[in-house]
Amino acid sequence: MPVIALLLASILWGTTGTAASFLPDSVSPLAIGASTMTLGGILLFAVSARGAIAAMRVAATRKWLLIGAIGVFVYPLSFYSAMDEAGVAIGNVVALGSGPVFAALFEWIWERGGLSLRWLISTLIAVAGIILLSAGKHVDAGDTGSVPLGVVLGLLAGASYALYTYASSRAIRTGHGSRSVMGGMFGIGAVALAPVLLLTGAPLLQSAESIGIALYLAMGPMFVAYLLFGFGLIHLRSSVATTITLVEPVVATLLAVLVVGEVLGWVGWLGLALIFVGITVLVSAGQPRKLSQPT
Repeated sequence: MPVIALLLASILWGTTGTAASFLPDSVSPLAIGASTMTLGGILLFAVSARGAIAAMRVAATRKWLLIGAIGVFVYPLSFYSAMDEAGVAIGNVVALGSGPVFAALFEWIWERGGLSLRWLISTLIAVAGIILLSAGKHVDAGDTGSVPLGVVLGLLAGASYALYTYASSRAIRTGHGSRSVMGGMFGIGAVALAPVLLLTGAPLLQSAESIGIALYLAMGPMFVAYLLFGFGLIHLRSSVATTITLVEPVVATLLAVLVVGEVLGWVGWLGLALIFVGITVLVSAGQPRKLSQPT
């Protein structure tokens, strides 16, 4: 069930780039990211306000909520900017593909814990697929974006995604429910992102279609997906969770090709296959139901 929850969350996340591509050019990626996380964060806090406030009052939990909120603030701004510069496929692939590497790094920094050979093999296979997927993307000569800048922003998004994923798992391990932790962390992030939304969000209100897309991004890929994501983190380490969610760039790439019209060569399709192989290697092993407390 934790794996299924993460896969469903990843599918919802995979629709973000395609949905955002239908917004007018006047809507900046900063406005998209800020609206998605602000509205979604408010919803997550609203459904768990009592538990979220209780979690914030505990010093050990509050520490991880604040650390994770930094990632919640940075992630949407860098993620949507990466897609704006490099395209839906590459932006998604770099951001989510780098997540497991950063997650493992954070685990090592804070816990000095070793990683399993299965995790290493599966992640190497999946990262190889990420590289091929990026190489197989045909860039439109008329595109004014910068792919190198998009890759850098994607790496920043990957680091921030891994940061709040790891912080969420540590906060949950202090004894609070996943919904309380998600509500507290994303509620804090929503407060930080609100000024960005006020400064950049006016173009989102110019049409009913724009409002509808913004509401979908907040309700589906944000609110519902992160409830599922929090459930998965109860049972799985952050490095494992971020590897499973490599399904997201696969979904995003397929939608970018089929709906948005981006072009993917045979090398890219080979990369997609490798990502699936890597995830299969990882999730085919049994996972412990509970994680031990860090020493």
